[in-house]
Amino acid sequence: MAVIRAVIFDLDDTLYDCSGRLVESARRRAAAAMVCAGLPCTEEEAYKVQAELEHEFGPKFDVFERIAERYSCPTSIADVALAAYNSDEVEEIHPFPGVRKVLAELRSEGCRLFLVTTGIYTRQLRKVQLLGLADAFDELVINDADKGLPLSECYKQLAAKYHLAPEEIAVIGDRIYAEIKVGNILGMNTIQFIHGRFKHLSAKTDIEIPDYRIKDISELPRALHVIGKKRAASGLRIVAVGGGTGLPMVLNGLKKHTGNLTAIVTVTDSGRSSGMIRNDLGVLPPGDIRNCLVALSGSERLLHELFQYRFDNGMLEGMSLGNLFIAGLAKVTGSFEQALQHAGEILAIQGCVLPSTFSDVHICARTTDGNVYEQEFNVRTPGKQPIDEVYLDNPDVPGSAQAIEEILQADIVVLGPGSLFTSVISNLLVKDIAAAIRHTKAKSLYVCNIVTQPGQTDGFDAADHVRAIFKYIGDGGVDYVLLNDNIPSDEILQRYADEGAELVVPGDVDGLGVQIIRADLVEDIQNKRALWEKQDLLRHDPAKLADAIIKLCDRHPANE
Repeated sequence: MAVIRAVIFDLDDTLYDCSGRLVESARRRAAAAMVCAGLPCTEEEAYKVQAELEHEFGPKFDVFERIAERYSCPTSIADVALAAYNSDEVEEIHPFPGVRKVLAELRSEGCRLFLVTTGIYTRQLRKVQLLGLADAFDELVINDADKGLPLSECYKQLAAKYHLAPEEIAVIGDRIYAEIKVGNILGMNTIQFIHGRFKHLSAKTDIEIPDYRIKDISELPRALHVIGKKRAASGLRIVAVGGGTGLPMVLNGLKKHTGNLTAIVTVTDSGRSSGMIRNDLGVLPPGDIRNCLVALSGSERLLHELFQYRFDNGMLEGMSLGNLFIAGLAKVTGSFEQALQHAGEILAIQGCVLPSTFSDVHICARTTDGNVYEQEFNVRTPGKQPIDEVYLDNPDVPGSAQAIEEILQADIVVLGPGSLFTSVISNLLVKDIAAAIRHTKAKSLYVCNIVTQPGQTDGFDAADHVRAIFKYIGDGGVDYVLLNDNIPSDEILQRYADEGAELVVPGDVDGLGVQIIRADLVEDIQNKRALWEKQDLLRHDPAKLADAIIKLCDRHPANE
């Protein structure tokens, strides 16, 4: 409990069962009041309609207005019903089993306890009196629903009064759109109590996702302990370097562990929408950067989908709306750098997304037969001879100053996973970026791919991947290599073999003078694909990958 110094509790369906007899009684009072006010049905019918509407539309739906509309009654019927529903009449209620014991345990460990409940003042006060828990809290806040403060202000005032930082406070409640959302917005720790009418609501945005979920109050001390350990790691400064579909996977997993997350993204993309925008509008290719912004975003799901929408017909066929948006921002603000900053604000990203260079540059490849392939789209084309070397058409482009600074200040730098040459090594071809990784005091980790990629790594084992990284990053550039040790089924592997891809086997990777970490990193291939994915490929699981990275940081702190 050294990290979590205070807990803010909700009341209804958090400390006692509000969704049982209490809600039933409230509905019956509302039904009687509506019928008395002229609703043309029986009280039993009015009661059943309330339950049916809530079941169909959810607990946040205004059932009383819909009932008035259904029976062609004036809206005053709804007002009468709501007043009866929220009347001071409260049946005998009792705390959930174990509540008093848990509160006493938290108090004994020096944790401050606050109760914050919003509703009709006299009704909520009556509940607190019946529960007999007021003495267990350092402060009780009954926020009047009609004239009280926003919930966020109640939380902020408590934090200020008791000199608490947001990260030192945990908020526990049952409603993801209220207590959980507000706590997350304020940077507090959030725990959802899975009980009552709101337990089945789905989060509309990442900001409604709690840090932890519990089904019984006895689980609360354990939840606080787990959150405390995560908070201890939340100061980690992690830099992830790559592009394509691999980098968003890393970001999506790590953003649950740290708020100090920076993505450094390749800008050599020349295919599809990014290539068209690059050629026609003269801005850096936005596609890989867009995917990283979306991966770190805490904004509305609709905005996610809007940024990832790709037109499927007409003059804009194949064009990504998010790419157009970023390109438009670059034109309006006068710079690609400003465009990224504003796009990050709009998407409410948790972290920072930077290009490895702000220069217009292309990757090129020379194959073993001496042929040269210019631009990323051609470098990754299958069917050519093996790649002998890759290089930039302008080898002296400067690295992004902020990207270099983030690498030098990092605790760990993660390379990959992703297309070896066009997503990972393309960043290392920017000399300033490779030099910063060599000279940083941070630990550096290369995440090896699970399967080979036709056109880039045909026939490569893990040792071949690592040698390629060494070739372009230089001596001392990689401290650890993370390998997957979960072998997929023969059926799945055959699907890849049919496409010319094979499982990446270790080879002689143990003899390369770098520490090897093996872990189960494979995702469930049956799961629905993330928005940034282009193909149905076997990939790293974001949560497993993040867990392996955080464990590495725990075992081997930076500067060790």
